[in-house]
Amino acid sequence: MKKQMIGLWAVAIVTLSNSDSLAQKRMLTVEESVKIGLENSKILHASLMRADYADAKESEASASLYPSLRLQAAYLKLSSVPEFRIPLPPGIFPGNAVVFPIILNYYSARATVQQPLFTGWRLQSMADNASYQAEASHRDLDRDKAELIYGIRAAYWNLCQASDVKRLADENVTRITAHLNDIENLSNQGLATNNEVLKVRVQLSNATIMQSDAENAVRIAALSFNSTIGIDLNSDVVPSSPLTSTERDFPEVQQLLEAALTRRPDVQAMEWRLQALDAGITAARAGWLPQIFLTGNYYYARPNSRIFPAKDKFKDSWDLGISLQIDLWNNLTALHQTSAAKAQYEQTKDALATMKDGITLEVTQSYLNFNQAKQRIRLSQLGVEQANENYRITAEKFKAGLTTNSELLDAEVLLLQTKLQLTQARVDYELAEARLEKGIGTLN
Repeated sequence: MKKQMIGLWAVAIVTLSNSDSLAQKRMLTVEESVKIGLENSKILHASLMRADYADAKESEASASLYPSLRLQAAYLKLSSVPEFRIPLPPGIFPGNAVVFPIILNYYSARATVQQPLFTGWRLQSMADNASYQAEASHRDLDRDKAELIYGIRAAYWNLCQASDVKRLADENVTRITAHLNDIENLSNQGLATNNEVLKVRVQLSNATIMQSDAENAVRIAALSFNSTIGIDLNSDVVPSSPLTSTERDFPEVQQLLEAALTRRPDVQAMEWRLQALDAGITAARAGWLPQIFLTGNYYYARPNSRIFPAKDKFKDSWDLGISLQIDLWNNLTALHQTSAAKAQYEQTKDALATMKDGITLEVTQSYLNFNQAKQRIRLSQLGVEQANENYRITAEKFKAGLTTNSELLDAEVLLLQTKLQLTQARVDYELAEARLEKGIGTLN
């Protein structure tokens, strides 16, 4: 009775530990992985902050187009000086007239409004430049997001591949173990030689090594995947999206190229930067033109220096005017700035053309690789079907004594190879599809 209780407790402990192990596993689809990765990515957050910074600079540049209002206040304690008096004619105005009374405390406040009327289109060009730079920063954010999504998908399917290879390695060990039991039984009955038994044992040893390598590959792939999506590296993630590709069709490569050159965020970012540099050329040319501003001031002071004679009372006054400023000679600064802006514009223009050439090559290669991956899946599936049938027939013949041990070993090896090829073909397809989507700007 005591032994039975101990046995029941042992079963309960094993069951609870297994349930805890299962509870710790985290099942994730590729879409869930992408969502988690986007939320946790520090790189993407930094890109978002760069876009926010560019938006703030755009608002700052646009604000310069509108009136500005400044308020200034001051207090001064003045030293005592003799009053300035004018003597009056005696008999008519006895005494002296105080012209400048001594007021030792001075209070002042001034509000200034300024509106640019004409700046040679400098301010407008600077505002346009900041606006285009902000648009480019948002396209950079889209580019970084697409790069991250591709990286997450690649890590996910690599983990799927490692897990599937581990499963196939386990199946292979089980299959060869059963083969070893059969051949050992035949050897005990004198129907198989010791050499044949050794062949199977060597095959099982190789399969066990492959199984260990596959287990290690799963751990490495899991670490890489966890790091990519920004979760704890020790998290036990199990990919739940099936590695059975649903084949899709893309338009012809020429249509894909046209879509890529208009939809890709890196191309759009470069085009926005090109417009920003064009606005920069206009801003640089403004150095040759006059600057005109409308300015108004409101004064509230005690004493008010514009009121004579001065009185120790708060008085207000105002002025309104137009100011003009032009650089007659600045050592050709405007010329140099314009030349630099033009050179930078041409450099960016060439970079955009080079980028488009690279995209043409990238999309074309991705398109060809995608179609090749589709074909490899079909061929690999046929290979697995043939290898399965070959193994089934060979195993039945071996049990009936109609074929050799070596032929069964070859059938086992062929079956494993074709299954591994199919797994590789499916992973290649998923990666090729993601790479093509990223190439044409639809990976989001």
